[in-house]
Amino acid sequence: MNAHLVWDWNGTLFHDIDAVLEATNASFAELGLSPITLDRYRELYCVPVPKFYERLIGRLPTDAEWVVMDEAFHRHYWERAGNCGLAEGAAELLAAQQHAGLTQSLCSLAPHDLLIPIVRTHGIERHFVRMDGATGPSGGGKAEQMVRHLAALEGVAPDRVVVIGDAVDDALAAAHAGAHAVLYTGGSHSRASLAAAGVPVVDSLAEAVEAARRLTAG
Repeated sequence: MNAHLVWDWNGTLFHDIDAVLEATNASFAELGLSPITLDRYRELYCVPVPKFYERLIGRLPTDAEWVVMDEAFHRHYWERAGNCGLAEGAAELLAAQQHAGLTQSLCSLAPHDLLIPIVRTHGIERHFVRMDGATGPSGGGKAEQMVRHLAALEGVAPDRVVVIGDAVDDALAAAHAGAHAVLYTGGSHSRASLAAAGVPVVDSLAEAVEAARRLTAG
């Protein structure tokens, strides 16, 4: 298969949804908001993230409120991230795709200076020809970042790229960059939310790769 896989990190290769929920509720406690369940989180979560808070509190946070909310979440999240592991079978799957001749890269909304060390901690960086985390303000979408990421991949045509992620924003970013997408249910969104994106939705990363093969067959 002459194709390239762009992997998302949080909620896709990195199984951190429990840490995300714990950090969300810890930050909510600081902000005077009621805790939410995982099902409720997956029902409401969206990017840009201030829209998620709008769904919770009925209005968009002010710029000053967003700074406080964002800082609180990330402080609690990074306290917990070190206890998280890769998604089931992720390391083996990455190795198998590389062995089969596919190229792979990583494009994440996690801060770049924090993303690279944690990927290295899990020993999978050798499978990626490029790794890009976010370098701008927190909370935004991935569309322009994906365009830049694909532009930096030499000899890779966007229509031969499949983005594998756990959020509707991953599908939107892929479409914006002219690529395909497959969405995985193990992260931040409910299956119903993902289905609305109009791309294949799968329950395992192995299924995601098989779906990617079908999308780029021929």
